[in-house]
Amino acid sequence: MSSSYDRYKRQRASKGSSRRERERRSENPISKFFANVKMFILVTTALMLAGFVALNLYLSSLPPIENLEDYKPNIVTKFYSADGEVIKTFTAYTYDRVDLKDVPEELKKALIATEDKNFYKHNGYDVVGIIRSSIQNIIARQTVQGASTLTQQLARILFLSNERTLTRKVKELEVAARIEKTITKDQILEMYLNNVYLGAGAYGVSAASKIYFNKKLNQLTLPELALIAGLPQAPSVYNPYNSKKLAIRRRNQVLKRMLTMRYITKDEYKKAIEADVTLSSVPQIYTTNKAPYFSDYVVKEMQKLGFTETDIIHGGYKVITTLDSKAQDVANESILKNMKAWGLTNKSHQAAVFSYSPIDGKILVYAGGKNYGESQYDRVTQAIRPPGSAFKPIVYAAAMEKGISPNDLIEDMPVTIGNWSPHNYSHKYRGKIPVYKALMVSSNVCAARMIQEVGIRSVKQLATVLGITTPLEYDYTISLGSNGVKLFEFVRAYGAFANGGYVVQPYAIEKIEDSRGRVLYRAGKTKSTHQLSLKTAAEMTAMMKTVLISGTGTAANIGKPAAGKTGTTDDCRDAYFVGYTPDIVTGVWVGDDNNKQVNGLYGGTIPARIWKEVMTVATRDMGSKDFDYPQINLENYNKDGKDEVRIIGDDENPANEGKAIIVPNTDEETKALIENVVKSAEEAKAKDKKEDKKEEKGQAAPVPASKSITTAAPIPMAMPDSLR
Repeated sequence: MSSSYDRYKRQRASKGSSRRERERRSENPISKFFANVKMFILVTTALMLAGFVALNLYLSSLPPIENLEDYKPNIVTKFYSADGEVIKTFTAYTYDRVDLKDVPEELKKALIATEDKNFYKHNGYDVVGIIRSSIQNIIARQTVQGASTLTQQLARILFLSNERTLTRKVKELEVAARIEKTITKDQILEMYLNNVYLGAGAYGVSAASKIYFNKKLNQLTLPELALIAGLPQAPSVYNPYNSKKLAIRRRNQVLKRMLTMRYITKDEYKKAIEADVTLSSVPQIYTTNKAPYFSDYVVKEMQKLGFTETDIIHGGYKVITTLDSKAQDVANESILKNMKAWGLTNKSHQAAVFSYSPIDGKILVYAGGKNYGESQYDRVTQAIRPPGSAFKPIVYAAAMEKGISPNDLIEDMPVTIGNWSPHNYSHKYRGKIPVYKALMVSSNVCAARMIQEVGIRSVKQLATVLGITTPLEYDYTISLGSNGVKLFEFVRAYGAFANGGYVVQPYAIEKIEDSRGRVLYRAGKTKSTHQLSLKTAAEMTAMMKTVLISGTGTAANIGKPAAGKTGTTDDCRDAYFVGYTPDIVTGVWVGDDNNKQVNGLYGGTIPARIWKEVMTVATRDMGSKDFDYPQINLENYNKDGKDEVRIIGDDENPANEGKAIIVPNTDEETKALIENVVKSAEEAKAKDKKEDKKEEKGQAAPVPASKSITTAAPIPMAMPDSLR
């Protein structure tokens, strides 16, 4: 009996011990933590599901929208010039309407596969898609995936702004649900296809078909339809006129989605992704746009401020820009008039003008080509073309920084530097001349001697701190402008000569207001850096004043204090004139997009003429004030009111013995002038060839002394602030 009782007690004790052990384990901190996490996830999920159910019930209870089919939005974004002129209007109803039955099935499927695969299944919003995108965004800790259905996108286009707030997102869901209750799925799809912005001024798929391919919708191939279907996500990024490579990549993504959803076969997919993109040569622009290249630049500036392209198109913003509308109109007209007068009527014959204030950075004139309808390629910020002799002021500025004076003498005689033997046009040389005269007549050999004197590194450093970002070779030939530059950056660099050595960053937007008049953005003080000494800016300005008075740029003389420089590349492929007054810097480029020769084209001809006409209007309210610089005396120049410096030919206008060629106003004079210039240029070229043959036979040019500048040893270079 006692033994049985003892066993019973031992069993009870063992059970108690096991229970206490389990209790101790349950009190383990790690186990407790995971239990809490599990409970949190369960509660959070329950709350989210409850929230989605409540939201779904609320949206389901909303009434339909009255007269939706007749609705036309009137909130549009407008760009204004500084003087109050409307220069561009974005409107959601500038389009070529198309019925859904006339839209190719492949396009409908491509759009649905890419933008909203559950379009025909949801009620305007995709709960599963919202949950999935929310999880992805939480994991990535940023917005990496959206969940807007086609109906939500239509709601945003028709009724809402594009501000990125939770309030706007809730309104979007609400409006989308009401749209679904008002019209059918097919009507929603049709309205979306007719209103979505697809880049290049195209609103709706029919307009996009004409703008990009100059075809009707039913004439487009599968690859072309897929390209259009890929545009809504980012119209400017995937616009094939801006980047064909990105457009093709996006198109192939659309085709891949169509294959995944079995809308196309593998053979159709393989054939489509291998197809090239053939664009319309004359895109039609459906928007009101008086300064199209500038407006594109403003859009990019707004994107840098955080606005998406869809925000800009449909946001109803009032954007006040810096543009001078009157000077812009003159620039547009002057380009067409002067190029026509010179016979440059091919589509590849182009010109660009960029003008800004070197004091506060306001962009005043911006023309990236002669006809935006023919070419949307922006030659102000995108084209990289060699500036020829217009680069020489940077070489001479590096020399001024090292202590060389405009009145020092330099040998205008043949020179050989290593294997390079530059020569003046027609082999005309002047012997010892002042440095200022060497720049005035644009002597090639003097520019070569100057860069040999100051060093390539000094010139490259100066070009960099003045804002030129395009690569410059470590080569003496850069002294003659052999490397390409962007007009925007080149004109900005010249601004340092006009503004006491300060480089000021140009800007385009003064203020942005929303549809209620609230100021969303106001321009602050623009960025500026001091890169040249005041003395150098004064000396360079004094030297370049002579270019407009007596040198290669007399056709640009506007009758008030101004300075500048012409530039012409080999075989007249590119011609520049860049010049400035105390208040405005303007650059003009003329050339051929295909880099072909343009006979008789020099910086002192069409570019100088366009510059004069633009600057006459741009400086109309600024009087005739001179530069606020220390007095720089150029010895033997304009002494007693007379120019005593004799000019024996020049490298910019080789056929005119130093007198600039002026583009005449009549067709008869123009024809005669062109024939005369071309004839002179051909004769000079033939003479050059004969001279070159003579040199090959052993009649080499005399080798000059290594030091060509008769001056004291130069002082160390005055380093720009950014390099100190």
